[in-house]
Parts: sequence; C-alpha cells; structure tokens
Amino acid sequence: MKDKFVGIAKVGEKGQIVIPKEARDMFDIKPGDSIIVLCDKRKGIALLKADTIEDLSDKVFSKESKK
Repeated sequence: MKDKFVGIAKVGEKGQIVIPKEARDMFDIKPGDSIIVLCDKRKGIALLKADTIEDLSDKVFSKESKK
C-alpha cells in the first residue's frame, strides 16, 4: 500500500464532500465512522478518524492514572 495519496473532492450543494476511495482504503474509513474536522483559517482543514483521538486520549489518561 502506498503511504501517500492526493485526490480531489468536490463540494456538493449541501456542503458535503466524498472522501476518495483510495483515501478511505488507506485509513480504513467505513460507512458510519466518525470524522473529526480540524480547521485553521491560515493553514487549512484536516480530517481525522475519531478513533485516532480516542486512542490518543486513552494513552494520555492511562498515564495519568499511573501517577
């Protein structure tokens, strides 16, 4: 599997986009998955699968509980 992908997504009338199949496959995005939208007016928009943040928060809080 390639570790990089560039694609184009068109914004529909309702403001929706379709994540290209190659990107969905790369990140194992399935129907019903939650996506976090991070925005910075100067730097742009980033999309993350919600479970990425959940994994990170689990690690942070598990370290806290060991103190």
